[in-house]
Amino acid sequence: MLRLSTIIVSYNVRDLLRDCLRSVFASAAHSADWLHVDMIVVDNASHDGSAEMVAAEFPQVTLIASETNLGFTGGNNRALAELGMADCERRGAMQSPVPNPQSPDFVLLLNPDTELVDDALGQMVRCLMERPRWSVWRAATLRQWTVPTRRVSVPVSGAGGVGRAAVGRDPRCAALFAALAGQHAERTLSPIDLAGDLPFPVDFVLGAALMVRTEAIRQVGLLDDGYFMYCEEMDWCLRLQQAGWAVYAAPSALVIHHEGQSSKQVRWATLQRIWRSRFRFYHKHGDRYPGWYVHAVRVLVWAGLSARGRLARRRFARGEINGAALGDELSTYAQILKKSAEKC
Repeated sequence: MLRLSTIIVSYNVRDLLRDCLRSVFASAAHSADWLHVDMIVVDNASHDGSAEMVAAEFPQVTLIASETNLGFTGGNNRALAELGMADCERRGAMQSPVPNPQSPDFVLLLNPDTELVDDALGQMVRCLMERPRWSVWRAATLRQWTVPTRRVSVPVSGAGGVGRAAVGRDPRCAALFAALAGQHAERTLSPIDLAGDLPFPVDFVLGAALMVRTEAIRQVGLLDDGYFMYCEEMDWCLRLQQAGWAVYAAPSALVIHHEGQSSKQVRWATLQRIWRSRFRFYHKHGDRYPGWYVHAVRVLVWAGLSARGRLARRRFARGEINGAALGDELSTYAQILKKSAEKC
């Protein structure tokens, strides 16, 4: 029997987390005769009763109740370390209650604001089994997941709305311009890519429902905890590719994603984290993004945020927002511009 460990990192989305866990159990039941599924929930110091709900309603789930918010990356790394995917020194520092479980064959990183549809888990695992040199990855927002050729990672894509792709191509200036205009910049796949059910190659997948082969994790290591959240999955995909795995999207397993339910609770802090992570990604991978390119991005960000600042002042002048809201928005833009000049 194959084994899949599902890791859910949660922050103040108790009711969505409950629905997510129910959907995982329901999906696992479709493959119960050949696939064992266990779950770890890392609660990032929620204050809405999430940890208590998991303990009371899902005693079969391993609960790690963190006293601090570890972020998406830190929470997943804590669980991965307890699954035996980190060195002994790091595992000792984790001090987690999880008792050295047997390593799984596959790991699924799953957002708490997602719901698996029907046999999504079995479909993802079968795709990997049929392609033994593939690793696996995710895609989210109505459909999503991942898989890896010669060594590959494949994601499934989907969206909380109407099938937007949670996968994409290399994030270049045009995509960032769209982001500054309020669009989901990285989601730049064509309708042709997303029309069928066959896996197709992508540069990266976004992390709401990311499945990966344990062998691949052991080779490339954990997520880079220099990212609190955002871009960590792009970084991981790139590291997998550099290690010989390919990244694919497999749009057949369906996962509903009620997008951004945790991050919208801290809107301006989230925006700062997004841009800090983007610049960290560029600086870290300087072989792909040389200094002139990062400078061009910085100029683009300055222009975009300056324009958004002028719009905010106009909204204030029209009485659409108060002085405190204007101050928070302008302060956020100023912090982003300041951090963009620093090496993250």
